[in-house]
Amino acid sequence: MISVRYADDRYPGGDPSTGIESFHAFSFGQFYDPDNLRFGAVIACNEERLAPGAGFDEHPHSHTEIVTWVVEGELTHRDSAGNATVVRPGDVQRLGAGGGVRHVERNDAERPLVFVQMWLAPLTPGGDPRYEIVRGIADSTPYALPEAGAMLHVRRLQEGERAAVPDTARAYLHVVRGLVVLAGVELGPGDSARITDSDGLELTAETPSETLIWELGPERRNGD
Repeated sequence: MISVRYADDRYPGGDPSTGIESFHAFSFGQFYDPDNLRFGAVIACNEERLAPGAGFDEHPHSHTEIVTWVVEGELTHRDSAGNATVVRPGDVQRLGAGGGVRHVERNDAERPLVFVQMWLAPLTPGGDPRYEIVRGIADSTPYALPEAGAMLHVRRLQEGERAAVPDTARAYLHVVRGLVVLAGVELGPGDSARITDSDGLELTAETPSETLIWELGPERRNGD
């Protein structure tokens, strides 16, 4: 089964007057939707657009695995565990909040910043914060997140190319750029698909494209 959610249906957020625009694929903040709280381990998929000099001041997180993918620009990250990095397109940044961590996210460059941030619920809450950044991840090397029972696949396709969607109990797909076709449905930037019991599915690129796919496990007792 495939449930498609289009970019225009996301909840708008942020504060444009401060240079921050946000688009939320799941119930988030003031946009509470009891029918759209999560899909498997995925509890948020936010597209953030920061003008030069804009950013999120220090704020807390706990019991959440936060994975960030930069679409364009550079993201400056600092956290209370002492990590300070610049995240660029092609990098995967992961902050495991554990029992609690605080961080700052800013656009310190002179050009706009766009990034997709995905939050996943850990299998076991608590523990010490964890941080990791993988530079220039390749399509052939998925990023494993065992703390959430999940794996991230990157699909970069040229026009006419095809790529498999992992056969899994659940998969969450987010189009970063370009146009792709999934099961006869065209998806563009910001569109997503929630897939249950995928078997033999493929993506076909109509234009050069980049798509993120979370391979997720079966339903958990404490969530859907």
